[in-house]
Amino acid sequence: MRIQFIKNIHFTRLLKINGRLREFNFRKIKDPQLELFSVDVCDDRGNRIMFKMQKENNIWKFVQQHPLPEWVMSNESNLSEIIEEELRNA
Repeated sequence: MRIQFIKNIHFTRLLKINGRLREFNFRKIKDPQLELFSVDVCDDRGNRIMFKMQKENNIWKFVQQHPLPEWVMSNESNLSEIIEEELRNA
């Protein structure tokens, strides 16, 4: 009998966007075939914005489910770097 362990990865990072610190919460989705992160952040009104990022060609990209605010879309590369940095340190 073979037991396979999949490490649970979740972390929070602050990112300064438009002069304001935003708290991004990352959680790796447990799927051995896909490299996928669930990400959430609050907007100015306190509404939770949730989206997913998937690794394509060694770069983390948004998985479009619904339109995201421009301040999130314009920081895709920063979010990708944050995920890569965390995975290197984990």
